[in-house]
Amino acid sequence: MPANSTSRLTPAVRMGVSISIAVGVYGISFGALSVAAGLSVWQTVALSALMFTGGSQFAFIAVIGGGGTGAAALAAATLLGVRNGIYGMQLKALLRPPGKLIPLMGQLTIDESTATAVAQDDHDERVRGFWTAGVGVYVMWNAFTLLGALAGNAIGDPKLWGLDGAAVAAFLGLLWPRLTARDPIAVAIIAAVATIAMVPLVPPGIPVLVAAAVTAAVWAWRHFGRKAAP
Repeated sequence: MPANSTSRLTPAVRMGVSISIAVGVYGISFGALSVAAGLSVWQTVALSALMFTGGSQFAFIAVIGGGGTGAAALAAATLLGVRNGIYGMQLKALLRPPGKLIPLMGQLTIDESTATAVAQDDHDERVRGFWTAGVGVYVMWNAFTLLGALAGNAIGDPKLWGLDGAAVAAFLGLLWPRLTARDPIAVAIIAAVATIAMVPLVPPGIPVLVAAAVTAAVWAWRHFGRKAAP
């Protein structure tokens, strides 16, 4: 953590700790679902440690669990991870970190660390919030991923417990709170229709990529087409 951080439980630190506990514990479900989708315990642990972005991880195992290829799973996960790059640009301007910390910050830039940072008014509090949430979620998420993977590995056939479809349900649980305006709802409906239409026509993993392309085209038309219209 940067030198200007303190051990005081400031509002940003308290927020970061709370978010770390709430989000990190959810890693247990990812661990169990990842093993249910066919990954080994250590593949699951590596996925959390290296990819470290919940939505992308759930998308990855959903494609793998559905019989899709590794390339299709990676593409789906990457599409969902693009937002973290946007967060990174925002945080670099907001926090003004030294260059040597940027690679580490890139790894810890997720929804939770970004939200904790931007919610603060003071620069030092933003820095504390980012590092508290980023490091806290990383430690908790990876620890509970391992616990969930070990538990999932012990229960046997995932179909007996309904876990073969649980990755999709978990991903929908992450998506649902974000549907708070007309544009996101419209994009979600278009993506769902495109996916359902493509499922019987193409191999597993491809429908989500087609849906992403369709929704990207719709988004571009809504945002740039309108501006270009006379």
